[in-house]
Amino acid sequence: MALCLAAGAVTVRLALAAFTLAWTHSVEKVRWEEDWRIENGALVLAEARVQGSGAGMEPPEGAVFAGGFWHYRPDLPPLPRLELARSGAVPDWSLCHDGLCAELGALLPGETAGRSVVLGPCPG
Repeated sequence: MALCLAAGAVTVRLALAAFTLAWTHSVEKVRWEEDWRIENGALVLAEARVQGSGAGMEPPEGAVFAGGFWHYRPDLPPLPRLELARSGAVPDWSLCHDGLCAELGALLPGETAGRSVVLGPCPG
């Protein structure tokens, strides 16, 4: 399985079946993380974590606090793709897998700063 990242005409293929998206909330400055996996040609959200609450980011009912994060499982159907906005006004999204993390801008060659990135299972 592979995950494709696309920003404009730039596309990158990553050989992985699971990954974590991480970012810092632009107002509250707390870290969010989501664990995703590729299943049957779709993206499946397995778990989400947030370090704090406030400004519309209260942990949902049933969330468990452990290791400095509120852990919960969002009720979200499998998605064909994700589109991530990147304004340049806040730190970039991080994509983590196999114990390593990199900002999306570092994974995409060329000038893609400020461009949205679409993540999804690679065709074929």
